[in-house]
Amino acid sequence: MFDKSNKIIVGLEIGTSKVCAVVGELGQEGNLRITGVGQAKSRGVRKGEIVDTGAAVEDIRAAIAEAEQMADVEIRSVYLGVTGGHIRGFNNRGRHAIPSADREITADDVQDVVKNARAINIPAENHVIHVIRHHFIVDGQEGVLQPVGMLGAQIEVDVHVVHGVTNRLQNPIRAVKSLQLDVEDIVFTGIASSLAVLTPEEKELGVLVIDLGAGVTNYVAYVNGIIKHTGVLAVGGDHVTNDLAYGLKTSMGRAEALKIEHGSAVVGPGDKGQTIAISNDVGLPERSINVEHLRRIMSLRIEETLQIVAEDLETVGLIDYLRAGVRLCGGGARVPNVSRLAEQVFGLPVSVGRTKSISGLVSTLDQPEFATGIGLVKFGSFQVEKRVARGGWQTRLKSTLSRMLQGA
Repeated sequence: MFDKSNKIIVGLEIGTSKVCAVVGELGQEGNLRITGVGQAKSRGVRKGEIVDTGAAVEDIRAAIAEAEQMADVEIRSVYLGVTGGHIRGFNNRGRHAIPSADREITADDVQDVVKNARAINIPAENHVIHVIRHHFIVDGQEGVLQPVGMLGAQIEVDVHVVHGVTNRLQNPIRAVKSLQLDVEDIVFTGIASSLAVLTPEEKELGVLVIDLGAGVTNYVAYVNGIIKHTGVLAVGGDHVTNDLAYGLKTSMGRAEALKIEHGSAVVGPGDKGQTIAISNDVGLPERSINVEHLRRIMSLRIEETLQIVAEDLETVGLIDYLRAGVRLCGGGARVPNVSRLAEQVFGLPVSVGRTKSISGLVSTLDQPEFATGIGLVKFGSFQVEKRVARGGWQTRLKSTLSRMLQGA
């Protein structure tokens, strides 16, 4: 294998159902090409978080090895997706008085006001993952995009802050580092998925991305091109499977197979009276499963999950601003008729998100469950471009994450 690490970007998702490593190569023109992917069935993760470090490390190793072989590279570092019920997002405003006598706003003033915006009362045990700038306000003038050089007595900035419990964020970082891999940065997986499936126009119009995973449901809302709201529900496809196992009085393995082969998010008029003959798990006589009952169980759980998201968006007053509608991704987006059910819940157009602005293994990866991995690579490409602008490929940003990683 040859080393192309200076232009190679790797996204790593340690998910509830699968561990996925996606390799991208950034071309001279800034174009991103996907060159490899590696997957392993995830055995040590529940609700998006590691519960068995040994199993998780083995699965990460397997996914990385497969991705290295396909892309013919040696992977040395990754952009790591993180999620879990502990992750929170909220909006905040920071203020800063301009100290200079001539009142001209400098780059240092901008750094100070952003620092003030993130200096919020989050729990001491939490770590800030993202601080996403909205716009600046100079002496009450809103919508300022670049305040440097303007005159003003006070500068303010609105930001969206995403944070989580430090120790719970450290667990996946430590698992990756145990394989002698560096973690370039951690990224909320909901944001990563949105980077993969949205166009700038959709972000500008206002759009909601819902990633329906096996263990968690992540969601991100954009308005006027900016992330305005994020959320995580510790509910996913595994909960649908669990409901089916309980409701149909069968094993989890059988319930998962029934969900995949015969499931639907909507109960149709043709489902009434239909049955499926299945053999007993232990070789006993066959029994029948009522299709209508199966799909009603699925529909109720999925509808409840979507309804919680809708109510959250209503609470923060964003539903009416989602003019581009809703995009679904994650494995749950494969459930038949899930877009139809989501349209009923949100009262908005809904479609399954497709990966945007990439080349390479598009036919292989243009599936909703790969959105996070591809989005992590896109996030990494943005960071690399920033580094180049600040002095070359060899320059590495020293962030709060770097200091955090030293204790990992």
